[in-house]
Amino acid sequence: MTETLLPSPTVTVQRIAGNIGAVIGGVDASGPLSDEVVAQVRQALLDHKVIFLRDQELDYDSQVAFVKRFGDLTLGHPIYDNAEEQPHLRAMDSSHGTRANHWHTDLSFIERPPAAAFLHAKVIPPVGGDTIWANTATAYQSMPAELRDLADRLRIVHSNDSDFTDDTVDWRGDYISNRIETEHPAVRVHPETGERALLLGGFAHSVVGYSPQVSRELIHSLQEYVTKPEQTVRWQWRVGDLAIWDNRATEHYAVYDYGTAHRRAERLTLVGSTPVGVDGRPSVVLCGDTTAYSNGA
Repeated sequence: MTETLLPSPTVTVQRIAGNIGAVIGGVDASGPLSDEVVAQVRQALLDHKVIFLRDQELDYDSQVAFVKRFGDLTLGHPIYDNAEEQPHLRAMDSSHGTRANHWHTDLSFIERPPAAAFLHAKVIPPVGGDTIWANTATAYQSMPAELRDLADRLRIVHSNDSDFTDDTVDWRGDYISNRIETEHPAVRVHPETGERALLLGGFAHSVVGYSPQVSRELIHSLQEYVTKPEQTVRWQWRVGDLAIWDNRATEHYAVYDYGTAHRRAERLTLVGSTPVGVDGRPSVVLCGDTTAYSNGA
């Protein structure tokens, strides 16, 4: 008996802001997907930097299966313990003190920050709890040529002991008990698109070769281009939403405006490559070892 092959579903892509963000339709992340559909989703991610799939019914196993179509998985987190039964999961749960209400690129203090993140909404407050993403590639392009030239030559130290951890994570002492620092280029070349994108955010600690005050001013000046409203998209969550973002060309901010209401989402991340600057120089680890996280075991 000849097997009847069903036609691939029609994948739709609807832009929702001028420089970043699109809603993807026609994809059920819990079921089997053709290589063609996966390729279309991947291309939409590269084009729009953050994409959203509504009404996705996912448990841990089905989310892992979906994410594996796009690459190798990291462990849940390089600092926190990872559960044996769900080693790739990081729960972003307000009841545990996790807020992330600071502009950041995920885990930029490690040598190989995740390439992409997949966040599935489980519990959403009745009001508030949106997330904002910014496109760091178009932000770079929006800067004056002279400032782009300077940024191309800067190296920035990212640390887990940074502004981000002051008021956005619980048990701060545990988070910074082992110092992890990496020197990254301020501008990385995207390994798939070839775009230049700023690599900044709340873990950016200091600029190599500059005093602390000048470092802060330089980072702040560059960061202002990232967080301009023109470079951003704001997402109002519903339970079942799956957000996927390119961590190599975005920053994001989880808005903490929901008080004591419960908010929970579950994140899986893809192994990333070591960032490389415009001059071809890769990032350099200054302290800390996160190879187990990137190896996914």
